[in-house]
Amino acid sequence: HPSRASCEQIICHTATVLSLYRRVIRIARTWQAQSGVTSDTETERKYIVQEARTLFRQNQQLTDQESIKKCLEECEARIEIGLHYRNPYPRATYLPPLGLATQKGRKLRAQQRLRKQAKPIYLQSHDET
Repeated sequence: HPSRASCEQIICHTATVLSLYRRVIRIARTWQAQSGVTSDTETERKYIVQEARTLFRQNQQLTDQESIKKCLEECEARIEIGLHYRNPYPRATYLPPLGLATQKGRKLRAQQRLRKQAKPIYLQSHDET
């Protein structure tokens, strides 16, 4: 049986997650593309809803408190960045493939770890392309 404190945390996280999800859907309903073109607005609204559904479903099985916290932080960061820049798409990061050198040379595994650590919070759910 889970402890009472962990149940309270789960309930608190559930309420926070649902509140964020509703906020994203409300943003999508009122979203206006920066270009002012109706088709761009519709495309961006659909993207916002689809991205929210995909990421929330992808993470609904999380039980680790730290992972849940990181996902919530990512969501909040993406909301704020999207609203600020009027762009719903993730902002690109510019790291050359082997651009983070280590003192011992350019070992691929170390490079991959450094790239993952350097990835901004708002892109944690996105795979490298």
